[in-house]
Amino acid sequence: MFSKLPKSCDTFVVLPPLTKNNLVVFGKNSDRPQHEVQEVVLIKGGIRDPKLKCTYITIEESSAPVNTVILSKPAWMWGAEMGANDKNVVIGNEAVWTNNNEGEGDARPKRLLGMDLVRLGLERADTAEAALDVITSLLEKYGQGGPCSEHDDSHFYHNSFLIADPKEAWVLETSGKLWAAEKLKSGYRNISNGLTITTKIDKQSENLLEKAKRMGLWDGQSEFNFTRCFSSGGDELRQQEGERLLKEASVSSAFEVRDMMNILRHKDSRICRSCDDTFPTQGSQVSCISGTGISVHWFTATPDPSVSYFKPFVFTQKAQASPHMVSPDEPLREHLLYKLHKENIAKGDNEKLTKSLQKYEEEYIEKMEKYLNNLPAGQNTVDDLDNLLKGCVETELSLYK
Repeated sequence: MFSKLPKSCDTFVVLPPLTKNNLVVFGKNSDRPQHEVQEVVLIKGGIRDPKLKCTYITIEESSAPVNTVILSKPAWMWGAEMGANDKNVVIGNEAVWTNNNEGEGDARPKRLLGMDLVRLGLERADTAEAALDVITSLLEKYGQGGPCSEHDDSHFYHNSFLIADPKEAWVLETSGKLWAAEKLKSGYRNISNGLTITTKIDKQSENLLEKAKRMGLWDGQSEFNFTRCFSSGGDELRQQEGERLLKEASVSSAFEVRDMMNILRHKDSRICRSCDDTFPTQGSQVSCISGTGISVHWFTATPDPSVSYFKPFVFTQKAQASPHMVSPDEPLREHLLYKLHKENIAKGDNEKLTKSLQKYEEEYIEKMEKYLNNLPAGQNTVDDLDNLLKGCVETELSLYK
C-alpha cells in the first residue's frame, strides 16, 4: 500500500501557436513537506567519474560529457524537482499512485527517485525526446523507489514527467518499470498527481499491453487505456482546474511568462499552497524556451510564489547563480534567501514587501523582453547576462535586511 496521497505539485506547458513570440512556456510548482528547504543550484557539465552516487543508489555514469544544468531541488537529495539544461531542455516531475505495487512496482525499496531521473535526463540529453529515452532506459534498468522525504519513510510513489524543448513536449507516466509517453507539438498540457495518458500513446515500454493483460488490468479486446489500467487515484479536481486556467490564459494565442506565473500563484485551485500548509509550495520555476534566441528560466528559490519573486537566469559561458540559494550542510539546511524570506513571512505584514519584490520582477520581465527583441539575429549567448540571477538575489536580500 502507498502512503496517504498528498495533494501536491502541478506542472504545465504551453506551445505555439498559443504563445507569444512562438516560445514554449513551461511552469512548475514543487509542493513538498513543510520546512523542507529547496535550493537552486547551477552545476557545470563535463566528464565525470564512471560511477555516480544518486540519492540512494550508485549507477553507471555516461561516458559522454554531461550538460550544465540549473536545478530547483530539495536540499537533502541528489535529484531535482525541476530544472533546465544548457541545451534548452526543461523537466518537472509529479508523484503518481498506481495499482502496480508488488515486485518491481513496489516503490518502497531504495532505487532511483523520480527526482534523480529528472536530473539525469537534464544532464544526459540534448532534446526532450532524448531526455525521455534517458529516463525510461534508466527506469527499466534500475527501477524507481525509496522514501521521497528525508524524515518520513512512508512517503513514496511512482512518477510522471513533463519534458519540453523548443520544438515539442512529452508527458511520460510510469507504473513501476512500465511506462507510456504522449507527444505534444502544439497546444497546452498539465499534469498533477494522477495518471492522464489514456489512448494516445506515442511511445511505451516493451510489451506494455501484454504485461497489462497478464496482470489482469486489460481484457485484451477493448481499446487500451493506460490510465484506466494503472491508475489508483489522483487529484482530478486540481488537474481540471489547471487545465481550465491554461485554456483561459491561452485563448488569445499570446500566452507568456506573466500568464504562467499567475497560474502558479493561483490559490483557489490549490495550485499555490501557502507556507503554513502541511505541504506548501516550496519552490517554483517558469521557463520560456526559444529555438532561435536565448531561453530564460525564472526561479523563486523560496516558498509560496504568491509572496515570492521570480528571478531570471540565462545560460551563458560564464553564468553564475548565487551562493545565497545554496543550502549549508547543517540540520535545517536553510540558505540565506530561504531564511530571510521565512522571517519576513513570519512577521505577517508582508504585503508591501511582496509588492516591491514583484515590482522588480515586472521590471526584469520587461527588461528581458526588450533584450530579446533587440538581440542580433543568430546571437543566442550574451556575456552581459552572466550575473543576472546573482544580481536579482542580491536585490531581494537587500529588501529583506
